[in-house]
Amino acid sequence: MTEAYAKMIQQMLESSQEMLRAFNPALENFKVGGFDKMFPTMPANMMEMWFGKTFNREGLDAKTRLLVTIAALTVLGAQAEPQLKLTVRHAMEAGATEREIAEVIWQMSMFGGLPAMQKALEAAQAVFDEKKDGTP
Repeated sequence: MTEAYAKMIQQMLESSQEMLRAFNPALENFKVGGFDKMFPTMPANMMEMWFGKTFNREGLDAKTRLLVTIAALTVLGAQAEPQLKLTVRHAMEAGATEREIAEVIWQMSMFGGLPAMQKALEAAQAVFDEKKDGTP
């Protein structure tokens, strides 16, 4: 394993631990041993492109990361509704507007189909309405 690859894996694991602590402090001691062995045939430069530039602190800002997550959850369709609502809430806290969230969801209609887009828009709208009503 090259030094750059090892550093990228370490940054990714540290970032994941930080996210786990933020979402659920009880997971603070969660360990993922041997993560680098999960991708034995993936070239290091590909890992660096996909994960190194994504999960390290110099990568995307929180708002962009959350918008990308909304896109992925939209494509997954109805099976990810609770996760989508949670991510919409987090995205709004990170500064995303309702319009930006809706645009991301709309864009995913090309990849996940219209039913997935419609379901995601309904979930997002429920979060928007909760926020307007002051519901946590």
